[in-house]
Amino acid sequence: MTFEARLARTLGVDPAALGRAIQLLDEGNTIPFLARYRKEATGGVDEQQLRTIQDEVARHRKLEERRAEIRRSLDEQGVLTPELVQKLTQADKLTTLEDLYLPYRPKRRTRASMARERGLDPLAAYLQRPPKESPRQVAARFVHPDQGVASVEEALAGARDILAELASEDPDVRGRARHLSMQEAILVAAKAPKAEDPQGKYAQYYAFSEPAGRVQPHRVLACDRGEAENVLKVGVELPEARILGFMRDRYGCQVAEWKDETELALQDGFKRLLGPAIERDVRSALTGRAQAHAITLFASNLRALLLQPPMRGQVVMGIDPGFRTGCKVTVVDPTGKPLHDGIAIYPHEPQKRWNEAIATLRDLIARYGVTIVAIGNGTASRETESLVAEAIRGTETRYVLVSEAGASVYSASEVARDEFPDLDATQRGTISIARRLQDPLAELVKIDPQSIGVGLYQHDLDPKALEAALSGVVEDTVNQVGVDLNTASASLLTRVAGLNRKVAKAVVAHREQAGCFMRRADLKQVKGLGDRAFEQCAGFLRIPDGADPLDSTAIHPESYEATKRLLAKLGLKADDRQLASQLKERRPQLDVGGLAAELGIGLPTLTDILENLEKPGRDPRDELPRPHLRQDVLKMEDLKPGMRLTGTVRNVIDFGAFVDIGVKQDGLVHVSELSDRFVRNPLEAVSLGDVIEVEVLEVDVKRGRISLSRKRALRKEVTR
Repeated sequence: MTFEARLARTLGVDPAALGRAIQLLDEGNTIPFLARYRKEATGGVDEQQLRTIQDEVARHRKLEERRAEIRRSLDEQGVLTPELVQKLTQADKLTTLEDLYLPYRPKRRTRASMARERGLDPLAAYLQRPPKESPRQVAARFVHPDQGVASVEEALAGARDILAELASEDPDVRGRARHLSMQEAILVAAKAPKAEDPQGKYAQYYAFSEPAGRVQPHRVLACDRGEAENVLKVGVELPEARILGFMRDRYGCQVAEWKDETELALQDGFKRLLGPAIERDVRSALTGRAQAHAITLFASNLRALLLQPPMRGQVVMGIDPGFRTGCKVTVVDPTGKPLHDGIAIYPHEPQKRWNEAIATLRDLIARYGVTIVAIGNGTASRETESLVAEAIRGTETRYVLVSEAGASVYSASEVARDEFPDLDATQRGTISIARRLQDPLAELVKIDPQSIGVGLYQHDLDPKALEAALSGVVEDTVNQVGVDLNTASASLLTRVAGLNRKVAKAVVAHREQAGCFMRRADLKQVKGLGDRAFEQCAGFLRIPDGADPLDSTAIHPESYEATKRLLAKLGLKADDRQLASQLKERRPQLDVGGLAAELGIGLPTLTDILENLEKPGRDPRDELPRPHLRQDVLKMEDLKPGMRLTGTVRNVIDFGAFVDIGVKQDGLVHVSELSDRFVRNPLEAVSLGDVIEVEVLEVDVKRGRISLSRKRALRKEVTR
């Protein structure tokens, strides 16, 4: 079966469509463009499937390049037999290829290579196929002091070294040993001698052991980090007896007099060569698997965060909390423009000017008509929450805690300096906190995704793999939502399919000089934005009040002619305010198959056109639940088991979800308490930003821990 056929079967897509998708990707088309506007060609695969195809094709091509390199090297060495060619051709993994190449790969001098130089290869062969004489009698014939073999013992030792290396480098033995170890090896950890762990962060791993085939990804990453911090000593216990059995199957000897020599060689080969190599392979595979899982989790959380619904039309007060340096405060209008110079208040230690801070906040709320207060969730956030709750008491204003992860990174960035050249970093950060509530996507795209902090062990992950995955999420999300061409920042435009940083800046510069874009086609006047870039980006850019109503939809300009013919056939007009309702009413009677054929377009394209005409300017975020706004605050001491509260999911990790219920510490809903059905992956039950009902299970004030249950809240809801 070919690579393409295997991949098509794995993804459940048509092989021909897969081939066309690969071709389109090779031609430089972007994934968002293909997912939305080339459904007929690709069989309707989505962005995630296309990224999988892209990654798997790149991996396959790398494998083929390595296969060719190895074959060329073996051919040059004169060892490329028909049997080896067949094995190389059939190898479908990089590890299998490397196992086949290992015995022939140029390497530094080893004990075995030095033994070969001393002419001990024939003696090593006798260890497997012994003659009638005893080992010492045969070895005596290989004693040559002038060649570095001074005794029978040295001759036998050299022969054992050769056999040990031969057995440990055998591709079949290594493959079987690796496969078995990934299932039955034990990952173990213990506290390192003289290690310091004052907070007991790694206490549960001081005497840890779990089979490699069952160990959870977050535990692997915890062991890795503990080892890197010199707190833990981590290792792998291999199924030694069974691996030695594999070695004996290929290289063992049943002749009594020679068996001991062969056994010594195989045991040495395992302990010195094969065992350490397999242990490294197991650790590497476990870490790779755990990192891939963590990156997937991070990407899911980031997607949910970026898709948080915008709070449009709100005057927002942003507060960046702090103790000694005070709380920074800025009010922005519904467009995100600051309404005043940022100020600082000092309600907490050491100044404790609480009443003065209350008065300042109330004055700003009244003066600017603040409807929502956005409080950064960093240091002093819960103390500031109490301050705000008191300040807004008796008013219609509400507050919400907003993740401030990455705000400091943004405030010191070139993007922030370009946007607010006359403001200091603290003011920029406070504006960012306020804007994150108004339009999370537009604000968060200005920040390196790795700085947003919605994953697990993110600083321990492969930076390149993490960056690639998160950039893909940002790109997919931005293009899923669409971008207002006349208000989008250069940072947001950079994430639009087909645009890069240089062209995005050129779009903004053109807008500032020539005024707002009235038509999508005007994009072609932007310097550096050619036909190819226009094709890729146009459908994702919106002009809400432009000259052509279709420019406010996700309909691509290449489909405008077909759309106009469709409307004419139905007796409708694109600028009719009743178009959506009229079309929705008539759609059940439409023969979409016949219409698509008549218009000369594919059925998926016609379906997308109809959906966009029914919901012009649709923002998919509007269908998601709004942030949970509060007006009062709880203390941890107020919590009692059995209390039911509404909270916001702040992070989803392997073993559950952390939920903000309005007290200083987020509560943990363990995966076993997320649903009244079995949940293998917490993302099956909740997403970051979800507003959920929970019941308090346990409160540990001293350790700052709260255990919550969503399952019990769901059960009581059903009972009612």
